[in-house]
Amino acid sequence: MTPPFDIQPVLVGEKVLLRPLVEGDYDALFAVASDPEVWAMHPFRDRYKSEVFVPFFAEAMKSKGAFAIIDRASGNRIGGTRFANYVPETNEIEIGWTFFATAYWRSGANREVKALMLRHIFAFVQTVVFQIGAQNFRSRTAVERLGGRLVNEHQREHDGQLHDYTTYHLTREDASRGVLADALA
Repeated sequence: MTPPFDIQPVLVGEKVLLRPLVEGDYDALFAVASDPEVWAMHPFRDRYKSEVFVPFFAEAMKSKGAFAIIDRASGNRIGGTRFANYVPETNEIEIGWTFFATAYWRSGANREVKALMLRHIFAFVQTVVFQIGAQNFRSRTAVERLGGRLVNEHQREHDGQLHDYTTYHLTREDASRGVLADALA
């Protein structure tokens, strides 16, 4: 369902800028995504291949909630993320599909991206959902540090294969106890 609020605003932080994804971002984002290390813990470890990244990018464009993540210092596109799957009945939306160039891992960029997204979206929803591959311990730890609560372990089918996933929920109250508490206050 299309949310009754903007899920593709321009969000500006100290280090990063999030702006709506456009077709012209493909080459720069594929350059980031073509590093196999980016996907090493992800259920779809072959997303570094063009034939796998093309539909991923097309789905991001179709979602109308995807962002290019820009390094403000260099102007380079360093990754992508998105809002999706708004559920009005439970007043929740998903944040996911996030990836970064490995040079930006542990740089604070992901933390700032999540702070910008959460600050924006908590004005409209009660709960943010994160669906994370069960073996993606890097992402799971990051969401737990935000205050996310594990609410489900399950399998999802994709192209005829089952993949193990975890679902985390994060409310504003949960986030007030996490590493972004000051940024969201």
